[in-house]
Amino acid sequence: MLSRFVKFLRQKLLLVIFIGFVFGLLAAIYSNKAIEATSTNESCEMCHVHPHVTESWKLSVHYDTRVGIQIGCVDCHLPPKGEGYLKEKIKASARDAYGFFFKDSADFNWEAKSSLDQAKHHVFKASCVKCHSNLFPITLNRKGQDAHLYYTQNEEELRCINCHLNVGHYDPNAIHAKNVEFGSAGNQNAEKFVEPATVTTHENYTEQIPGTTISFNMKAIPGGSFKIGSPADEQFRDEDEGPQKTVNISPFFMAEVEVTWDEYLAFYGATATEGRTTDTEGTRASADVDAISGPTPPYGQPDQNWGMGGRPAITMSYHSAETYCEWLSQVTGKTYRLPTEAEWEYAARGGTGTPYFFEGSPKDFAEKGFLGKIFGKSSDSINNYVIYENNSGLKTGLPDAVEANPYGLKNMLGNAAEYCLDWYAEDAYNTLQDGTTDPKGPASGEERVIRGGTFKSPVGEVRSAARDHTQSVAWMKTDPQIPKSIWWLSDCNYMSFRVVCEFDEKTGKK
Repeated sequence: MLSRFVKFLRQKLLLVIFIGFVFGLLAAIYSNKAIEATSTNESCEMCHVHPHVTESWKLSVHYDTRVGIQIGCVDCHLPPKGEGYLKEKIKASARDAYGFFFKDSADFNWEAKSSLDQAKHHVFKASCVKCHSNLFPITLNRKGQDAHLYYTQNEEELRCINCHLNVGHYDPNAIHAKNVEFGSAGNQNAEKFVEPATVTTHENYTEQIPGTTISFNMKAIPGGSFKIGSPADEQFRDEDEGPQKTVNISPFFMAEVEVTWDEYLAFYGATATEGRTTDTEGTRASADVDAISGPTPPYGQPDQNWGMGGRPAITMSYHSAETYCEWLSQVTGKTYRLPTEAEWEYAARGGTGTPYFFEGSPKDFAEKGFLGKIFGKSSDSINNYVIYENNSGLKTGLPDAVEANPYGLKNMLGNAAEYCLDWYAEDAYNTLQDGTTDPKGPASGEERVIRGGTFKSPVGEVRSAARDHTQSVAWMKTDPQIPKSIWWLSDCNYMSFRVVCEFDEKTGKK
């Protein structure tokens, strides 16, 4: 009796195992079919309701390839199978489905999502390398060989899309070459200024650049004293912002806004050459001290296709900014330069000692939970004065998008970061003496101070006391030129600068 029962159980167990095997096999087959069915371009387009992406893909070199292979959505936006394909597919599907059912596609910032900062989260280097296994085909030209050689030497830091961002989605405005036409546009028939502005007193004035149609406003910044840095209890404070010291600042002039593209292109048009008189250290090789050699043509479009005109000029190097000031001094007969860090913070504060020159604390404007949004302080006040991560759309804005600070200066906080004259040191304020007049920072260093935050910055990084510094290596990592450009940044789209003019014998000081 017992043996018959055991035999019965064995038969049932085998039946269960067989049924489980069949169901498992069917599940595997149909799961794979489901994965394949939801990996087609058509299935992707069901959730991705921005048709311009499909249109730009069909215009790209990935759609109509020279060998007749059509590269689909998952070939770039998912890693190869066996390298995390299923995991990333589940994540991407959940994200896309959530966006499709619970978000309004009209609110999406498609331009920002197409930027390198966003694209690097959705394009996999392993997928690029799977197809492009030979980086040195016989058809590759010399410049391409140099660039790919540079890539192989820096694979840990570089991604394919650092240089080839638009191969999958065609952008007619993207230039992946030396932009020899850069700066050639403009109204050549407009009446040009003959003389610069005459300044006899410490008052606001409008500078006129001789030989151009360009003018810009300068604000008279009164002398005084203030506490540089931030108190130990300031929200989002960094250690390099202290200890606070009281310093004295002499009167000077400062530009109302960051140097605009209109202003910078006046300099570019007057001085730019095809790399003739500067060595690798940025020293002018010309014996004629009056012959200022300006930037060589940039690679790509330095304004990121956001527009030029009154927007801040961006992506130029510190050397480029210094040379601009030298040129501006020469053509106007005044003493223009970059601001010291102390001058910059003094001007940014506009006579205030709080985190911002307007009412509110950093945590008032930081991201809040549900109750915080109901009972917290409105972000309207910061939106009136600062272009930062929450209102910028991830690009620079025009000066009239914000209101001025008490000294009449716009975009001192946010929009684009600004170079300062000082070398950066984390402990710079430790050695600063109370009562110092017009401090200029350390005598030497490796990186320069930058101030003001950017259009990418959170609220803590656009405080008046917030400090940062240049990143000479990181900002040039995808420039394959030997030597690298001394004029343009290949990997930083948020740097600009603002000029100051000294109140000296050239501007009416007795």
